[in-house]
Amino acid sequence: MPLDIVVVMDPIGSIKIAKDSTFAMLLEGQRRGHRLHYVLPGGLSLREGHCEARVAPLTVHDDPKAWFELGNASQISLSRGHVVLMRKDPPVDADYLHDTHLLGFAQRAGALVVNDPQGLRDFNEKLAAQEFPQCCPPTLVSREAAALKAFVAEHGDAVLKPLDGMGGRSIFRAKAGDANLNVILETLTEGGRHLAMAQRYLPEIVDGDKRILLVDGEPVDYCLARIPQGDEFRGNLAAGGRGEGRPLSERDRWIAAQVGPEMKRRGMLFVGLDAIGDYLTEVNVTSPTCIRELDAQFGINIAGMLFDVIERKMA
Repeated sequence: MPLDIVVVMDPIGSIKIAKDSTFAMLLEGQRRGHRLHYVLPGGLSLREGHCEARVAPLTVHDDPKAWFELGNASQISLSRGHVVLMRKDPPVDADYLHDTHLLGFAQRAGALVVNDPQGLRDFNEKLAAQEFPQCCPPTLVSREAAALKAFVAEHGDAVLKPLDGMGGRSIFRAKAGDANLNVILETLTEGGRHLAMAQRYLPEIVDGDKRILLVDGEPVDYCLARIPQGDEFRGNLAAGGRGEGRPLSERDRWIAAQVGPEMKRRGMLFVGLDAIGDYLTEVNVTSPTCIRELDAQFGINIAGMLFDVIERKMA
């Protein structure tokens, strides 16, 4: 039975389809005969307790020169029978949070929202990993520069980052005694106003920052190791890292087994875990990616796994 797939995403005209996981989901939904609806930017609203969306019928093509067509826009009320893919990229700012509140109304009216709006609010992607401390490297989250500086001194080499970044932005590496450490901490905390995270530096980053994908709590059999290039210590693809697919290790599967059941319980159907060496560093819930790269390297269909789950839930 065809479903109505409503996608909330960044402007579709600016995506890079070779790397865009939302696009992979749209291709799969269309392949299965479902109807695609694109929410125009800023198109969510609330009228008398009902979540509405300004949408246009969407057709997608796996063609880098012409990958989408939009029909005439109309206003719809999101309710039973709709599957809403909430795939906007961070930052998780006030506007993002307000959209999740609106989608909560849609969920209560019977729509299936992927991922769960409450979970999107609850799981800060840096802090969420700390719900599984047995999986994580030594970590401190603080506003106090002195405490963060002492952490760097204790561990000798650390990575420092804001709680609201993505794509490797504003991530620093500092060693004990680093002359730049004070200004790094001033920049990250804005003089003690904002929380920052310090984690022990993991030298295994040279072998890649692994993205492990979970579909309804179960891991995909392969991860994408994002390997730093040149003099860059960050593996993020957005920071120039090279993606290399690998089978999951026993430790990767152990981490997935620690995190997966809680993600499933909380309605987080598509999640990306970041792991360096043997340690979990982040839990990505907003718009995890790497579907296209893994599909291409291993001949799999990760979006198909997700739609199997969606169709079972809608049935």
